[in-house]
Amino acid sequence: MELKKILSQVKNNETDLGEAENQIRSMGYVQISDIARLDTFRKNRTGIMEAILAEGKEAEDIIEIAKAQIKATGRVLITRLDGKKSAVLESSFGNDNIEFSKNSITAVVHDGTPVPRTGGKVAIISAGTADIPVAEEARMTASEMGCETLTIYDVGVAGFHRLISQLQNIEDYKPDVIVVAAGREGTLPTVVSGLVDAPVIGLPVSIGYGAGAKGEAALLSMLQSCSVLSVVNIDAGFVAGAFAARIANKVAEARNTNAGKGC
Repeated sequence: MELKKILSQVKNNETDLGEAENQIRSMGYVQISDIARLDTFRKNRTGIMEAILAEGKEAEDIIEIAKAQIKATGRVLITRLDGKKSAVLESSFGNDNIEFSKNSITAVVHDGTPVPRTGGKVAIISAGTADIPVAEEARMTASEMGCETLTIYDVGVAGFHRLISQLQNIEDYKPDVIVVAAGREGTLPTVVSGLVDAPVIGLPVSIGYGAGAKGEAALLSMLQSCSVLSVVNIDAGFVAGAFAARIANKVAEARNTNAGKGC
């Protein structure tokens, strides 16, 4: 519940001071037995919502945390799921209340509460098909932060013509920011950054053979890019998506302000 709504209820004698105090205090965090302190007010404070990293957590703990987040905000993003944990989610919340990414590694669980749209626009590009699960984590994160998204997958530099054929699509979409996921040698973000006028975020993916595998070559290649781009950690789809959405939402805010002024 938003702070203004609580204060308004106090003003209109719809709730007493004690209940209002409890609600405001709960905006800081929600204690979930002895396993988690859920930061339900993070989105209001930073613009980035709380999310659940499924990796390293028991399925029943994920369910408890998800229920608390949904009670507080209506929606919750869960990353790094495996098949067993995805099945537990489905049995606990039902298919109608879950949106899975391609490959079902990322999910959003909700009670029907929609995401307020901001007007921000984020393009998500992957070099290969194997990079899609990480790219999808970025896409769903940006979408949960209110952004419209465009996906263009499997346009890596081994078949450069595939990217060239999509440049007009990117230009027409006019993204505020672009996330580019790539494993192996990680070249694609550098190429995209040299062709478009939107900020590019490089997302290294842990795909590759032998020396430099597990995303290390891709990360170092992006860090040494001669075209200007920002780089997040290996497989950090949530970070890339959240950072992209912060940029896009600020751009959308400025765009809307200028439109209101007739600029």
